[in-house]
Amino acid sequence: MTFTPQLTLRDVRASDLAAVAGLNNTAGSSILPMDAAQVDHFYRHADYFRVAEVEGHLAGFLIALRDRTEHASSNFQWFRRHCKQFVYIDRVVVGNLHRGHGLGRLFYSDVQSYAEVRSPNLACEVFLEPRDDVSVLFHGVFGFHELGQQVMPESGRRVSLLVKPLECHAFVRETYPGGLPEMPGLAARRLPAEAQPSLRVAGQA
Repeated sequence: MTFTPQLTLRDVRASDLAAVAGLNNTAGSSILPMDAAQVDHFYRHADYFRVAEVEGHLAGFLIALRDRTEHASSNFQWFRRHCKQFVYIDRVVVGNLHRGHGLGRLFYSDVQSYAEVRSPNLACEVFLEPRDDVSVLFHGVFGFHELGQQVMPESGRRVSLLVKPLECHAFVRETYPGGLPEMPGLAARRLPAEAQPSLRVAGQA
């Protein structure tokens, strides 16, 4: 008899933020570190911020923002200069215990479902210095292509800026020119009504 773990994909909660920071900051060099203020900023502003929960434990998360959202990242700002409309994947992290089981592809399928009814493009970046070949291959297979490159002023690392055109968005735009219908599956993430108490990340004062 095969045991199938219970998996839940859901919007982040305030009680998840410490675990999100822990996963992010132990993910390795392919993910930039996040301090408490950054986690809180994403919690309060990210258009898409979902976590994967396996048997009640946080297994991973993905954060994405629409082009109109406040975000200081140099890669996000690069897309603002070079791409008129987009949903930008800022980061996706899967914990060590749950890698190799398809969670990354699940997250990307879910964020694409979110993006394709709102924007003609899904955008992200992958590191070229050091080169992350696993990520390069994953994004290529998933339909992304390179729009350009830059050296990030925050870190001095070169990145490849990638875009996946979402062709079905034209149908959505023409069919619903006044906006998406009010349906639960199409609802935007509910942002917190007020700022949450500051988050203390392990290892920080």
